[in-house]
Amino acid sequence: MSFRESERINILKLSAIMLIIAGILGLVYGGFNTNQIITEARLGPIELSIRQKKTIEIPAWASVGAILVGGLLLL
Repeated sequence: MSFRESERINILKLSAIMLIIAGILGLVYGGFNTNQIITEARLGPIELSIRQKKTIEIPAWASVGAILVGGLLLL
């Protein structure tokens, strides 16, 4: 096994582990919240803005798929 092949295998294993962790986190939390700042008006030095809270949900099938793909990559 050459150095390049060994390096590629390590990157593949790291990617697989990251997919599995991301899938587990997606199943546990189900989504995450984010804030979006919308600028409404600028009047000289005065700026009016609105902060809008958004919830981004992660589908369960995507989380399970990430876990399965990560498991297959480890094999």
